[in-house]
Amino acid sequence: MPSAHLLDRFIGASLPRFRSDEDIAGFEAIPYSQRIAAQSTYAALQAGASLDPQATAIHFLPKADPDQEPVLISHAQFMARVTQAANLFHDLGVGPQDVVSFLLPLLPQSFYALFGAQAVGIANPVNPLLAPHQLAEILRAAKTKVLVVLGPVPGSDIWDKVQQIKAQLPDLTSILVVQGDADESNKVFNFDERLAHYADDRLVCSRVIQSSETAGFFHTGGTTGTPKLVRHTHGNQIYQAWALRLTMPIEPGRAVLFGLPLFHVGGALTQGLAILANGGSLVVLSPAGWRDPAAVQNVWRLVARYKPTIFGGVPTVLAAAVSVPIGQADVSSIQIASGGGSAIPVAVCKSYSEMLNVPVLEVYGMTETSSVHVMSYPDRLVRLGSVGHALPYSRVRVVKVDAQSRLVGECAVNEIGVVAMAGPGVFSGYLSDSHNQDAFVEPGWVNSGDLGRLDEQGYLWITGRAKDLIIRGGHNIDPMAIEEVFFQHPSVALAAVVGQPDAYAGELPVAYVQLKTGVTIDGDELLDFVRQRTPERAAVPVRLTFIDVMPLTGVGKIFKPTLRMDAAQRMVSDLLSDLVHDGGSFDVVVASHEVHGQLITVTIHGVSGLHKEAIQTQIHSRLSPLVMKHQLVWQTTKK
Repeated sequence: MPSAHLLDRFIGASLPRFRSDEDIAGFEAIPYSQRIAAQSTYAALQAGASLDPQATAIHFLPKADPDQEPVLISHAQFMARVTQAANLFHDLGVGPQDVVSFLLPLLPQSFYALFGAQAVGIANPVNPLLAPHQLAEILRAAKTKVLVVLGPVPGSDIWDKVQQIKAQLPDLTSILVVQGDADESNKVFNFDERLAHYADDRLVCSRVIQSSETAGFFHTGGTTGTPKLVRHTHGNQIYQAWALRLTMPIEPGRAVLFGLPLFHVGGALTQGLAILANGGSLVVLSPAGWRDPAAVQNVWRLVARYKPTIFGGVPTVLAAAVSVPIGQADVSSIQIASGGGSAIPVAVCKSYSEMLNVPVLEVYGMTETSSVHVMSYPDRLVRLGSVGHALPYSRVRVVKVDAQSRLVGECAVNEIGVVAMAGPGVFSGYLSDSHNQDAFVEPGWVNSGDLGRLDEQGYLWITGRAKDLIIRGGHNIDPMAIEEVFFQHPSVALAAVVGQPDAYAGELPVAYVQLKTGVTIDGDELLDFVRQRTPERAAVPVRLTFIDVMPLTGVGKIFKPTLRMDAAQRMVSDLLSDLVHDGGSFDVVVASHEVHGQLITVTIHGVSGLHKEAIQTQIHSRLSPLVMKHQLVWQTTKK
């Protein structure tokens, strides 16, 4: 069998071991530009397929059922379909600067569209759950030339949305429909039928792609105003596939349970490209991925059948799966559990360590770094709550910035500041120059918008968020879009939406509203108003708090850190409300902390003896699943 490292000119059959900073420095003695062999994602996929062309690349499970026989697609068949898709797009006029967008669930055709588009032009995977006007904004900003969409099938409204917005896309020339009828007089073609007409053994365009050329656009953050489209080069994406092979047990022939959407870099790159380009296979759980309830219910039986070495997902998936009994399922294949997208509660990490006896490796990155940039290394001490160290050839700093996000200085050890990152995976900028003004703290160093600290051993700890984005179960929610709905109501003077800590989802959106003078309105009525006008159900606030005076900064902006701490304090108070009886009481304070970012302090009054021990156990049990740290203070006198 050929080497498993065709992406690297120097690595042979054995992987390097990274046990220390010195190991990484020694490995980096060879410049990265000399190491990397593939220049395009197409070439990277060819490298993976060449390891064993008849091995399975995709197991497609329509219903996340381990007893169901999957649709099997070999690496040779996969590359043939990707090549045909590329040739189809080329025939429709797609060139290196043209964009193929797609609105698809997790189907085999989704992978053909993604990587076929990158072989001849630029791929733009878009979240099909967005509202029509949001889809139109993204597709228009990308200058979509060809659109691949799911047809009018039961349970999906994608086709209906496309009918509403297609007239708003001035650059659109063709629509390719999956599971739908063609209407060629209106430039609507059946994707699968058209594929069959094209060569599957070569790219007709004969394009020679350089690593610096654009491979894809990924939308991130909010969709209010001009959408933020992250511009990835082929080199950015290949780095993700290359680096993860060094740091994770991604082995040829091994499968991974795949349930992340392809419009998210974790799905498209961290699991999709990285696994396929290294000869592995994807067990696509269903068209809905992990959102299919059966995927979580059957998780350990799926592991038993497909024997993945890595069990990975966003923290909500990890939290849900850990509560599913393993029963008689053989889960011994798992060597590592891994998660990212938002912080993993330490309690969840401990549960996996105890249940599976494997390390839990937290990863950290963003769309702008082509997904994973920092991670806990399997050969180094894992510190639960930390996201570890930067990948080889990547760098991370914690810095001080001014109001314009420009670098002022470096933070000391354990001093909290803004996390900045540089390396081969870091993008060069957003598609729209208007978004690049504060994207970098200095050339090459992206501003993450997150707060963190580096400890004495160089471990990165994420302590909070400088930006307003709310991450609910790995899903980005832009609070501005929800706030604008509140402002549409005539009773609202000021509105702010922030993230409230949650043991399962990481964060949940909550709203604070200051009403106009002399106006009253029922909270449920106002929330109903917002619910009816908010396209994404996950973005609707779970709590509404009326506030007399909104906290403001010196320049009159709403000061959201105060609201975040208030939201956390209210949540903890509710969580503990039933614990103290017989004259006892408790206070909850959430405040800034120089090491942890924010700290929950629970002060218990008038409790002692056996009651004290029982209450302490209960408090730790309820608060440990939260990412935010907590401490208990005991006051023996009654309040």
